[in-house]
Amino acid sequence: MVALMRQSIFSRLAGYEDTNDAERLSVDPTMRQVVGGRATEHTAASTSQMGRFETEVLTQRGNLTELTKLSGKWIDRLRERQPMRELILDMDSSVSETYGDQEGTAFNGHFGCTCYHPLFCFNQFGDVEQSLLRDGNVHSAKDWRAVLEPVVTRYQGRNIPRKFRADAAFANPELYEYLEAEGFEYAIRLPANDALQRDIEPLLTRPVGRPSNTPVVWYAGFLYQAKSWNRARRVVAKVEWHNGELFPRVGFIVTNLTRPAKRVVRFYNQRGTAEQWIKEGKNAVKWTRLSCHDFVDNQVRLHLFVLAYNLGNFLRQAVLPPAVRHWTLTTLREKLIKIGAKVVRHSRKIIFQMAEVAVPRELFQTILERIGRLRLPATTSG
Repeated sequence: MVALMRQSIFSRLAGYEDTNDAERLSVDPTMRQVVGGRATEHTAASTSQMGRFETEVLTQRGNLTELTKLSGKWIDRLRERQPMRELILDMDSSVSETYGDQEGTAFNGHFGCTCYHPLFCFNQFGDVEQSLLRDGNVHSAKDWRAVLEPVVTRYQGRNIPRKFRADAAFANPELYEYLEAEGFEYAIRLPANDALQRDIEPLLTRPVGRPSNTPVVWYAGFLYQAKSWNRARRVVAKVEWHNGELFPRVGFIVTNLTRPAKRVVRFYNQRGTAEQWIKEGKNAVKWTRLSCHDFVDNQVRLHLFVLAYNLGNFLRQAVLPPAVRHWTLTTLREKLIKIGAKVVRHSRKIIFQMAEVAVPRELFQTILERIGRLRLPATTSG
């Protein structure tokens, strides 16, 4: 099973998102070395073998449960090497368009297409802590607890600050209460309403004098309690007056952070990186390719895509030198993973001869040395 798992994940990381690609990859010298075992002397798994593994083996209840936990276990192993000083979680939903008769697919009015509506939870490094495939017509925040609770449980007992960010779809008093009970600080976008507008009414008056070429921005913080809330909470408002616009741009954030209002807004705006990570998942590892008929099969495929994405992100964080750490996953794949080489096979070893067009020899050697250091036992400070 380990060999099949390696082939499933590494093939996706290399840009081969379909099991049909296994027919060609099964005889690929590099993939055979990655898979290991009997594949080094014979062939890796064929298309039919990979299909049975992903749709019959991994879909079993126990295997699917362990597959769901695997991302978190991998992240914990990496953090043994690179401990985090704080935890920041970003939760966001996405769209995976569908074009066939997949189970659970439905038209989503917000996205304007027939799709699945997966939910993701990222940490501040871009790792997917947890993911969940959902029907296409569900609300953006549906099943947030099923995604967030396992992540929160994993980090319980760790003496680090913990924070959470999400957009207005997650403006849910149950979520506020849960985060407060777990000791999380949070900043969540709040939909505007008449009561909130009244609380910042002085800021909604157009500034006097000649309009500025740069936006005039005001911040405010106040206590607010909606009818569905069990108590009053702090709300931060940002009001922007732009030259040539009749009305201001107004945004509200509910938070338990104690920092000044401007810094709360700046902290919340950093959640935009989660949208970039979702875009990388779509473009680099193609995690929207959920073309199986059965819903559970596509759930497995999503988890495998997420593991491939995380593996590439780990490579970027822990292995790439600072000079190239800005590479996107697509660049990383095209320059380090999916590249041509001349294969020279000897009786006791295989040599891969690669051109220096994409990656210079010194850089490639540094990357290999960094990978080698990851094999050493982690040192503990005492």
